[in-house]
Amino acid sequence: MAIYVVMEPPGRGEKPDTTAFVRDGFSWLGFLVPPLWLLLHRLWIEAALAFVAMALLSMLAEGLNFGLAGPLLSLLVSLYVGLEGQALRIAALRRRGWHEWGVVAAGRIDDADTRYVLEAEAHSDEQAPAQRIVPDAAHARPAHMGIALGLNHTPGRP
Repeated sequence: MAIYVVMEPPGRGEKPDTTAFVRDGFSWLGFLVPPLWLLLHRLWIEAALAFVAMALLSMLAEGLNFGLAGPLLSLLVSLYVGLEGQALRIAALRRRGWHEWGVVAAGRIDDADTRYVLEAEAHSDEQAPAQRIVPDAAHARPAHMGIALGLNHTPGRP
């Protein structure tokens, strides 16, 4: 079974079909063609960075006559996108204001959608959403506003 991270759009009153399901795990297409996979998922900056990194590593290996090590350096970028591509998608959705509803385990994306709808209906009838364990940094305030010099400052103590 696969694990899907369920991301909901910024407005809670929107249609439920706008919910995004991001499959957690290795992305073979992201491994084989990283810039194209990133462009497919509208990760423009990440795609440009992956393309530039692959091109620079190839040119560096060509200029220094690394031989077989040249293509292996570009393989590092491919491996990174294959392993962390789905996390990059989730981070991009968070930057756009989407929030994480939770995770759903299912064999296919259709089953994940069905499980999400059933669980969302069950939780909406029971109670309000649970409080976040990790608060947003935008709402946090520093405990002590005094001047601190060096490593000997303890927050909350004068």
